[in-house]
Amino acid sequence: MSPSLELKAAIDASEEASKIALSLYRHNLEVRIKEDKSPVTEADVRCEIAIREILESRFPSYGFYGEETGARDAGAENLWLVDPIDGTKAFVREYPFFSTQIALMRAGEIVLGVSRAPAYGELAYAERGGGAHLDGTRISVSRTAALGAAALSAGNLKSLASGRQWPRYGRLVAAVNRIRGYGDFLHYHLLAAGKIDAVVETDVNILDIAACAAIVTEAGGRFTELDGAPLTLASRTVLATNGFMHPLVLQALDEDAEFP
Repeated sequence: MSPSLELKAAIDASEEASKIALSLYRHNLEVRIKEDKSPVTEADVRCEIAIREILESRFPSYGFYGEETGARDAGAENLWLVDPIDGTKAFVREYPFFSTQIALMRAGEIVLGVSRAPAYGELAYAERGGGAHLDGTRISVSRTAALGAAALSAGNLKSLASGRQWPRYGRLVAAVNRIRGYGDFLHYHLLAAGKIDAVVETDVNILDIAACAAIVTEAGGRFTELDGAPLTLASRTVLATNGFMHPLVLQALDEDAEFP
């Protein structure tokens, strides 16, 4: 299956953004704090402008929803979802765990995603029916099917730590084989490539995760909210797994379910 014109546009836009990001990386940029308390730099804004120009020039009828420049026609059937630098805190602190995230939502469903991490050196992408790829090689999730054999990665657990599920999360951590906090794009790339088996994350927004959702899903996994609900523009939590682990993790986190 050849890449669609939409996927080619998203890959081209991510490449242009990566050039800008790398040209400004480790240049001690001024950091501003937005109303939501998240940081933003010149690099974030310039990357999003470049992405937006490419996508809108090729698909002028599509809507656009970006982290820095906002939304245009957010109710359009075809809607680009863009986080130009996901991991701005990493970018500012000068370590390589930041990426450009571009996804396309069609009629409320995510149909393609591009996740490019230029300093780390990875490009992952997928579109519906075409499989998932990492650096040009097709990838697939693991077949791990038991909590005791599973590798779990967690990120942004602040809201989970203050809620009623926190003790249940502790039981889940004790039950799995290995627990790490790879974070940002990295644990989703690892999951899609079969190197870990599940990801739990909170305190995110759809722009952070939409592209990775497409990649994990096309690699054969499942990607939902933490309670198993489908992703929407309002999603704030993630449970992403190889599919086999999904019901096991949901059971572990369910306050009303029995758990060994």
